[in-house]
Amino acid sequence: MNGPAAVVHTAGQAPHLAGHTPADPGEGELLVAVHAAPITPLDLLCASGTSYFGTPATPYVPGVQGVGVVEVGTAAIPAGTPVWFATPAGMRPGDGSMRARATVPEADAVPLPAGADLVQVAALGLSAVAAWMALTWRGGLAAGEHVLVLGAGGIVGQSGVQLARAAGARVWSRPRGRRSPATARSAESRAARSGSLGAVVALDPATDTVDGLAERMQAACDGPADLVLDPLFGVPAAAALRTLRPGGRLVNLGSSAGETAPIDSSTLRSRSLRVLGYTNNELTPDLRREALTRVVEEAVAGRLTVAHEPVPLADAAQAWTRQAEGRATGRIVLRPQAST
Repeated sequence: MNGPAAVVHTAGQAPHLAGHTPADPGEGELLVAVHAAPITPLDLLCASGTSYFGTPATPYVPGVQGVGVVEVGTAAIPAGTPVWFATPAGMRPGDGSMRARATVPEADAVPLPAGADLVQVAALGLSAVAAWMALTWRGGLAAGEHVLVLGAGGIVGQSGVQLARAAGARVWSRPRGRRSPATARSAESRAARSGSLGAVVALDPATDTVDGLAERMQAACDGPADLVLDPLFGVPAAAALRTLRPGGRLVNLGSSAGETAPIDSSTLRSRSLRVLGYTNNELTPDLRREALTRVVEEAVAGRLTVAHEPVPLADAAQAWTRQAEGRATGRIVLRPQAST
């Protein structure tokens, strides 16, 4: 069945709309009508041709994850079931989610509960999975602990603030009213998120020093942190380490503020701190399924949402460029079925 798709013809260039026919589903495969396909940092990186996965074989349809409704199913996941699914697009040969219909291995699909907002689930997706698993599975978050979330203007940061609450973490408070502990990398991100997420420290990468930023972080918190969720690294990570109690942990899952961080040995040794790395690539399909199910449960219950912008697949090229340049309102989610 032919339908529209966003197709990358040359690495480093935005995808453009073209006709596409999915493969017929075989044994253990689903045919999914795709309702939502987010443009994620991993999609942009893979399509750039500069990632550690190498230059992708073109043409291909990008989209490492998507959400839709099963049209041709299996005994375990019958037709009519809403699902989230993963693809290896850009990392290995094959097409991704930014198309009207996708053939998906049953093992890569996760059934969604009734009432799930498909666009919101797509916006959360693997970013929220990363936040949840970095906090709990990697970071060992326990109920009652204090958590500091860096990069609260991003999807991982927004998710992390809300999921830390859901895990029973103790939230920081301002002098008046309870707010979550968070930092945002710009005044614009801070203003956009502070009303709902409570970002209290705006970062200025051009002028902030470790000493100055650490002082502001400590002033914004009610006491030492047990755990830092860090999608930034660089100066913010080095400063956040100074907010930790003895034996505290920092879990890094990104480097948007810098590939290296000016971490001093005395800070690490004097408090016996732990710096841990996290990647979704380490998750087994079962772990990923469990984490995504928890994330969706929080969203359906109204305790988790992130800024996102639905866009018809027909506008994929322009949307891709806006997301890459940081001009989007949150996570752009393409709507393939709106273009059929």
